[in-house]
Amino acid sequence: MAKGYWVAHVDVDDMDAYKNYIVANGAAFAEYGARFLVRGGERELREGTARARTVVIEFPSYEDALACYDSDVYQAAKALRDPVSTGDLVIMRGYDG
Repeated sequence: MAKGYWVAHVDVDDMDAYKNYIVANGAAFAEYGARFLVRGGERELREGTARARTVVIEFPSYEDALACYDSDVYQAAKALRDPVSTGDLVIMRGYDG
């Protein structure tokens, strides 16, 4: 079964308020088996444009990745994030060669 991934690019306007989202999303991520592969960090933009932060989260399956996003627990956390950040999020099925 192919894993699922969230790939997000985010600009944060208020990091102190954004930290509330980081705390709140932990319950949903734990419930759906999420694992951070990239969470900000050093990078070098070589082509195109990008937002300030890149985040890649791995889930045991594509279905888990979708279910996590749609869950009431994550949506409550997202409500904390939306007023203090702008971002792009893609949920992807991993390559299962």
